[in-house]
Amino acid sequence: MKPMISVQQAEQLIAGTIRDFGTEKVSLADSLGRVLRTSIEADRDFPPFHRVAMDGIAIRWDAQRSRDHSFLVEGSQLAGAPQKSLGSPKNCLEVMTGSVCPEGADVVIRYEDVVFEEKDGQRWARITVPAKGMWQNIHQQGTDRAQGATLMESGCIIGAPEIAVAATVGQSYLSVSRLPKVAILSTGDELVPVDQQPAPYQIRMSNSHMIAASLKKWGIDAAIFHLTDDKEGLTQKIHDLLKDMDVVLITGGVSKGKTDFIPGILDELGVEKHFHRVAQRPGKPFWFGTREADGGCAVFALPGNPVSTFLCYQRYVAPWLQQCLGIAPKSAIQAILAESITFNPNLSYYLQVKLVSDTAGQLMAYPVKGKGSGDLANLLVSNAFLELPPEKKTFEAGEAFDVYRFGF
Repeated sequence: MKPMISVQQAEQLIAGTIRDFGTEKVSLADSLGRVLRTSIEADRDFPPFHRVAMDGIAIRWDAQRSRDHSFLVEGSQLAGAPQKSLGSPKNCLEVMTGSVCPEGADVVIRYEDVVFEEKDGQRWARITVPAKGMWQNIHQQGTDRAQGATLMESGCIIGAPEIAVAATVGQSYLSVSRLPKVAILSTGDELVPVDQQPAPYQIRMSNSHMIAASLKKWGIDAAIFHLTDDKEGLTQKIHDLLKDMDVVLITGGVSKGKTDFIPGILDELGVEKHFHRVAQRPGKPFWFGTREADGGCAVFALPGNPVSTFLCYQRYVAPWLQQCLGIAPKSAIQAILAESITFNPNLSYYLQVKLVSDTAGQLMAYPVKGKGSGDLANLLVSNAFLELPPEKKTFEAGEAFDVYRFGF
């Protein structure tokens, strides 16, 4: 048997298979969470006119400085109405937030700093708190972004602010990364559907639902399948999935058991094995390969124990998928180990931790003890995996290590 590869070698081999799933156009309403695949530019200045920022009166700055602080009210400038002109520098116009600043005016005095008075049937505005300078309470044209400026770059994830900006420049449809067709296949006679009562020697399926939920972050609706440990049935189903899918995620059947048929089946079906077994805990019997025929398919065969499955998805599958969608890889974040621990095997150890920011703003990682890779419930009380390198045996409190978050 070939020796196990390191975590870094596995990461590099997977990174070498990153592919582009292509692009598609979606409506603005359906773009949330998708990856933008074109730049978006300003179709006009931001803001497109000198915009009134406070309800009040619009006057000329020079007029306030050269005369008394009472101005004849000529009328009103409402939001959404064509621009009016100030008839005389001795006068003012009432203006509303969001309206265009009247021509000839360059200062807005808010209502709170104005007293209105009636004189000889005319309405006058007396300023009680003078303006401090030109353009006070006016959002000047083009000061946010100029026409033609790039507002969003290709590769950004579309959230609520991105949708708002796209809408304001008239982008009713956006070019985004095409989502891959993904299948999740769980194997094992011991598994039964969620809505069935398991026998004393069985458990309900959970890994496939865990992975499917994780893929929802990217808007991917994965197809879920389950097969028992029947080699012929598994071979036929995997054959079909390799033809129809961009990505196949398999849980279980990849170790050394008598019914662990998956590695052999994948070899028979022409899937090129890049590695099998990684020097890590949990998740050692992790298999990865690709098939070029029928448009190409990546196969991640994950260990069946739930913590192992989740770790391999978070550590390897999710970063690969993000880069395939056009998202630039992010630098690893680090957290400080809050308690000293010892780990003897010469493996990379993914310690389940609870991340907490201390009063100094440092990200602290508190170990969460569990019962091994089968302890699914332990994921409820942790929120990250801390990666401890194999070169050491004792890890002291206060040391910083790479950390991989999960959960909301």
